[in-house]
Amino acid sequence: MTQLPLRLRVFLFFCLIAASSVAVVWGGLWLGFRQLGDPGAASPFITVAILSAFGLPALALLIWLLFDTHVSKPIEAIAARLRLGAHGPDEGGEARVDARYLGDLAPAAAAMHETLSTVSSDVAETVEARTLRLKHHRDQLLSLLSDIPTATLMIGRDHNVVLYDGQAAALMAREAPVRLNGHVFDYLNEGPVKEALRQIGHDGRRPIAVTGRSGAVYSGHIRLFENGCYALMLDPLDADAARPLAYDFDLLDKAPVDASESLGLRDLCFVAFDTETTGLDPEKDDVVQIGAVRIVNARMVPGEAFDRLVNPGRPIPKASTAVHGIDDAMVADAPDFGAVCTDFAGFSANAVFLAHNAPFDMAFLHREGARAGLTFDHPVVDTVHMSAIVFGGSAEHTLDALCDRLAITIPPERRHTAMGDAIATAEAFLAMLPILEARGIETLGALRAESRRHRRILETA
Repeated sequence: MTQLPLRLRVFLFFCLIAASSVAVVWGGLWLGFRQLGDPGAASPFITVAILSAFGLPALALLIWLLFDTHVSKPIEAIAARLRLGAHGPDEGGEARVDARYLGDLAPAAAAMHETLSTVSSDVAETVEARTLRLKHHRDQLLSLLSDIPTATLMIGRDHNVVLYDGQAAALMAREAPVRLNGHVFDYLNEGPVKEALRQIGHDGRRPIAVTGRSGAVYSGHIRLFENGCYALMLDPLDADAARPLAYDFDLLDKAPVDASESLGLRDLCFVAFDTETTGLDPEKDDVVQIGAVRIVNARMVPGEAFDRLVNPGRPIPKASTAVHGIDDAMVADAPDFGAVCTDFAGFSANAVFLAHNAPFDMAFLHREGARAGLTFDHPVVDTVHMSAIVFGGSAEHTLDALCDRLAITIPPERRHTAMGDAIATAEAFLAMLPILEARGIETLGALRAESRRHRRILETA
């Protein structure tokens, strides 16, 4: 059967439908004919009607199952594989699609996929070779800037942080969670800064003393640039701070924005997070660890991570410890989840929450946040839904399966840790982002609308 041409197989398939339908009706007529001589039997017409009413739908269901298994699902898998090759990572990933009944479609798709992979690999090698020298120079510059003995902050026209060095990170952490593209006035009182900007005039630079939100006083210089951006160079708290230099100069042209349905996915800040718990019931169990990373301008920000152990106030079951490796001794001196929630709220301000099987993690945040007087009303997107959008509802949507398809490696020692799973979730989102955009899903509203079509998928994730 698999050796026949595809068009002939389709023709024979419809011949089978016709023949099976005729067989069901003739079977009913035969049974009805046998009842003609039996006065106690039901009407032959009723027999034919009953057999046809049940037999034809059963036949249709059987044919649909065959069609769904051997046609619909393979086509869905082939389409996802092609999109992955065209717009996403391709490093082995998912195995070859089993489409034996689709004729030459699967081999043709595989050939196209291999060609795309070869072209992409050649282009990547050329680009890498040509940019190697630029990368070397950039690394030298970043190393030099990191050693400058001042806390340096580059601020955009809308007072959003677009660059900070190690010393500035230490200063910022003293006031609030460190956040690229966060508002500088989350860390420093705005009065002295705005007054200094007003007085700079054509000089471009002047001394400044500014008070932090904690009441600490920082002194240094402020420099205004022609495009309205400015730099703060303040005396450092810790000249040996090991935090990497974090920057994104594309943010100079963007204002910090709150999440909106109409905004592009690349314009939003996401916080990918995961929790480890004492069990699987959000109503009865408690969090023992929460981990999160920030995504700004469609990339993870190095050094901006939230990783906290939590004391659940109860013994951790051994079965749970066997999964995530966290025991009672590890959380004995950790704060409770209410205190951690307060810090996490600052870390995730003005961001979209990103999680794998988000309802589970959000249930703990809502419950404990309410006890601490916090409201986590952030927009939420789920990589389970994204997996269904990209790879089809029939695919497996666990985090492991998704990472396998996207060629994302989770180190075994990091799997089922809050930070390890949060990073994997962020990487999966970033890998699927170009594929979503290629399908016309470019805004938060479009993603959430498409996700609503796959709500039931969460039951199998």
